Amino acid sequence: MAKLKGVDRFRAALALSSLDCEIITLSDSVRTVAQAAEAVGCPSARIAKSLVFRLGERAVMAVMSGDNRLDTDKLMRALAAKDARAAIKPESPAAGALVRADADFVRARTGYAIGGVPPLGHLTALDRFMDEELFRFDRVWAAAGDPFSLFAIEPAALKEASGAEAIDLKEE
Repeated sequence: MAKLKGVDRFRAALALSSLDCEIITLSDSVRTVAQAAEAVGCPSARIAKSLVFRLGERAVMAVMSGDNRLDTDKLMRALAAKDARAAIKPESPAAGALVRADADFVRARTGYAIGGVPPLGHLTALDRFMDEELFRFDRVWAAAGDPFSLFAIEPAALKEASGAEAIDLKEE
């Protein structure tokens, strides 16, 4: 069986879920928030960017509003609170700090290349958090598996389908 392209894998993941989202494929790359916003004619705030981090071998995703910067201290506190609720022993100090994941780690954990990572439909389980400011909008746009594809979704549906925890992640 041929290996599926990222957008086709994402389309298959959507088909297995209860989500009914249209995927658009563009002729030009939309790797950046500005490119994606221009392509769909919306403000950058309505672009949901999927940021993948690494804490030891643990994969963590923050889905941010395109106009916000992530406060990694808030993300670390959210991880600690999640672990406490689940009675999970936090990562040991030997695991190191929370860092942006490199391309190999992102692909291994999500199944997608940087620049096209969608907020759901990944190969492995990730700790997912979502910028609560995305709820300012009736729908947002996010990557759909490759740098040329986007899909629109209601923030509440994204939260439910991805299992993300919606919290304040914005850097002040």
